[in-house]
Amino acid sequence: MAKETYFQKTGRRKTAIAQVRLLPKGSGAIIVNGTPYEELFPRLAHRQTMALPLILTETLGRYNVMVKVTGGGISGQSGAISHGIARALVEADESLKPVLRQNGLLTRDPRAKERKKPGLKRARKAKQYTKR
Repeated sequence: MAKETYFQKTGRRKTAIAQVRLLPKGSGAIIVNGTPYEELFPRLAHRQTMALPLILTETLGRYNVMVKVTGGGISGQSGAISHGIARALVEADESLKPVLRQNGLLTRDPRAKERKKPGLKRARKAKQYTKR
């Protein structure tokens, strides 16, 4: 019995962390936390974000994608999955790197919620100044 090979990478966005496994010789299914991604992500924009690395590299039907994702919200999780898929694709085939790099899929998006500052209502919002 041959050991099943796969390519595993981690993707991150905001506070979401996605552990992505690319299984070669697949049907193109994307399974997130044990359920098909269509059920977990009802919004089309999030599904397109996740599948973007596979679409750009024209490898949509070539791999099955297994994902474990924790933390964050729906938007952060879909971004983390996209980042993880892109990194795993580069591990599987180095020639895909320029296409993914050009579309900004290999770069970790550093934007996250800013912390609240003392004396302010939120991170930057201050009380309204009254002159009199």
